[in-house]
Amino acid sequence: MTTITPDEKLQLEFNRWAEEGRGEEMERHHLPITEPVVRMMALKPGDRVLDLGCGAGWATRLLARMVAAEKSNAHNDGLVLGVDISDEMIRRATENSRDLSNVRYLVGSAEQIPSEANFFHKVLSVESFYYYPDQDRALDELRRVMAPGGRLFILINLYADNPYSLRWVEELQVPVHARSQQEYVELLRSHGFENVEAHRIPDPSPTPEEYTGKWFRNAEELREFKRIGALLLVASKRTSG
Repeated sequence: MTTITPDEKLQLEFNRWAEEGRGEEMERHHLPITEPVVRMMALKPGDRVLDLGCGAGWATRLLARMVAAEKSNAHNDGLVLGVDISDEMIRRATENSRDLSNVRYLVGSAEQIPSEANFFHKVLSVESFYYYPDQDRALDELRRVMAPGGRLFILINLYADNPYSLRWVEELQVPVHARSQQEYVELLRSHGFENVEAHRIPDPSPTPEEYTGKWFRNAEELREFKRIGALLLVASKRTSG
């Protein structure tokens, strides 16, 4: 009997999502909470950035445009690497990013990031961290690939302090973690990160007067979910290693 690994299970599920066009849908769903985080990242030309769990690459492209050098200073062009467990997501991300010269995409696991050590100045992970089977190993890998003094930004909508998000746990076809804000702060510190911060990022997008989806009983619940907001975790790698 063949045993499927957690990463293989994730790959199968997110390949299915990719084929249904859900990777491209994520831009509409998550851009309102991602834009303020990107501003907080204080990106500059020449930065090397990792987009972990990049999906179809919508955030990767946003980051790439922000770290690109002015045409008169092309040698200072930044680089953004998008990594995802889904080879179909990566195929679509690559196809959709042909006009950008400073973007690369690779299939990879959060537990084995395809990068040399001490490389990335900034790391962004949008709505994927709770899927990682072994978050401890993922954090160790992130610390390995980050440059000393580099900054990590993890944005998640599914966490224990937003009770509405917990409705997704049983519906998803793969296991997820649903830790609290305080548990995540302690987890980051236990893996050697410093300057650990937790922020809430409310969703400012308009809410329809009548809600017709499956996750909320009415529009008021959806407004409250957006008001509570996503959890943003920010941390630094020590300059000494």
